[in-house]
Amino acid sequence: MSTKVALLIPLFPFLAFLFLLAGRRWSKTGIAGMGIVATGLSFLLTLPLVWESVKGGQPLTWQLPWIPIEDRVVPLSVALGPLQVLMLLIVTSVSFLVQLYSYGYMKADERFHVFYAYLSLFTSSMLGLVMSANLLQIYIFWELVGVCSFLLVGFWYMKPEAKKAAQKAFIVTRIGDIGLFIAICLIFWRVGSFEVDALQAAVARGQLDAGWLTLIALLIFVGAVGKSGQFPLHTWLPDAMEGPTPVSALIHAATMVAAGVYLVANLFFLFDASATAQNVVAYVGGFTAIFAATIGVAQTDIKRVLAYSTVSQLGYMMLALGSAGYVAGVFHLTTHAFFKALLFLAAGAVIMALHHQQDIRQMGGLWKTHRLLGVWFLVGCLSIAGIPPFAGFFSKDEILLSVYRAGRMDLFAIGLMAAFFTAFYMFRLFFLVFAGERRGQEQAEPVPLVMMVPLAVLAILATVSGFADLPNHWLTHWLAPDTVPETAAPFWLPVLAVGVSGLGIGLATLMYATRKWAAGKWAEKVPWLYRLVLRKYYVDECYQALFVWPLKGVGWVLHGWDRFVIGGLVHLSGWLMSAIGGLGSRLQTGQAQTYALLSVIGFVLLLVGLTAGRLFQ
Repeated sequence: MSTKVALLIPLFPFLAFLFLLAGRRWSKTGIAGMGIVATGLSFLLTLPLVWESVKGGQPLTWQLPWIPIEDRVVPLSVALGPLQVLMLLIVTSVSFLVQLYSYGYMKADERFHVFYAYLSLFTSSMLGLVMSANLLQIYIFWELVGVCSFLLVGFWYMKPEAKKAAQKAFIVTRIGDIGLFIAICLIFWRVGSFEVDALQAAVARGQLDAGWLTLIALLIFVGAVGKSGQFPLHTWLPDAMEGPTPVSALIHAATMVAAGVYLVANLFFLFDASATAQNVVAYVGGFTAIFAATIGVAQTDIKRVLAYSTVSQLGYMMLALGSAGYVAGVFHLTTHAFFKALLFLAAGAVIMALHHQQDIRQMGGLWKTHRLLGVWFLVGCLSIAGIPPFAGFFSKDEILLSVYRAGRMDLFAIGLMAAFFTAFYMFRLFFLVFAGERRGQEQAEPVPLVMMVPLAVLAILATVSGFADLPNHWLTHWLAPDTVPETAAPFWLPVLAVGVSGLGIGLATLMYATRKWAAGKWAEKVPWLYRLVLRKYYVDECYQALFVWPLKGVGWVLHGWDRFVIGGLVHLSGWLMSAIGGLGSRLQTGQAQTYALLSVIGFVLLLVGLTAGRLFQ
């Protein structure tokens, strides 16, 4: 495939966005059809790229002169290596299935055409980001992805919660974006180019010393922390659940949060050259994984449980990348895209079946009425829990192996604990939704076929995608052909990982399926701990006290200064001019007698003044 044909991959969804903005009067079938066909064409064009790349073809490149800066020209550039091709496959496939699913989920919405337009722009922006070989281009698409997330999270803007969530997502991610912007400026200053290849060459020949390498890598990681919801910039991600469920699936599986992990993987050579940067990435990822996993055990909103599981799994990916596990991190990004899209879309089907009920305490008994939906949801739970032969087992095992080989035994223990909590809260969720008897009053409705088909496809992908690195480390040879094959993993490692996950599933079974252990009694024994986890360690409240209220206080002071001091001076000057004008207007009475009297008085004063002046000479 030629590069010019590959450029059509992000173009099709963008054209769909332009047409759909004007498609208010079209039928909903036509609106959905345009979005689905556009994304489907992008997916079909990606398949030949995958085939050529897997066969060992050279990466496709393309450049076009763009911005002149003094004696150089910044080009528009595209590079499609194995990592980029894999990301294109993930984004186009998941986006296509989400668009198909959305036809059933959003059909009753009045702004149906706007929703599909935003989805298409979101997909196009992410595809543009993946294909860019230029840091300036990456930053432009990076911000466009953020704008799309703002529009989609706040899609139901008539709800105050949705508006606040959209604002929060936009503002919090901007904090990380500042770090990325500064890093790009420093790279251009020190290297003289925005091209990723030029940066890699500069690092290889030692043009950047250790201090600059570490600083630039950490600033880039700050950008990834914002987009990928790493601690402490994770708070926007659970609140983003106020958007429609297909948006949640797209953000959490294939687009926005994947952008941060992709950025670190794409610039992995930079982090690989700085031990300090790798340590920061690994420990932030490890802490995020266990931090979010513990929060997930107490949440009662079905989408928020999945949101915190996303934060935890993103921490796992960063843990791998910080432990020199490039392939392991990308592998888990791939499998996570499929099983997390499956879980979110299945959750959306549950919500629709139960008349938009999201509280898992009001669910239950769906296994009897929605058996097939329960099977797909169970596949997602088994995969994320790391149970063989599902995809999550293989990618999570690779992450733990990379951490073990890096000698980070503290992070290895954290990874195992996070695996335990992940298995526990996911099966807690499964049993509360599908097991037992129905706890709500509404009668469950059937799920449309157009929503079930994407779930079936994703369930298959969440099962078979784990074999991408088997046998003979096929994925490793594709993504990193120069990598020296490692020795075989210790036999006990996968056994230990599965055993830890099995303990989590067993505990969830005892507490929520068989109910031999009452969950409420455990919460009563340590109410402070339960409250701490339920309130998400009070991170939002701390931000409110440390940043929001002080900044509001500064805003009030500045508002008062502007209104009363600056505004008062303006009003005072106006009043003085008005007073002087009023005095002058009073002297103009229009009576000739008054004017004559004033003239006489003035003449007398003049004579007195002249006479007094001569007397004192």
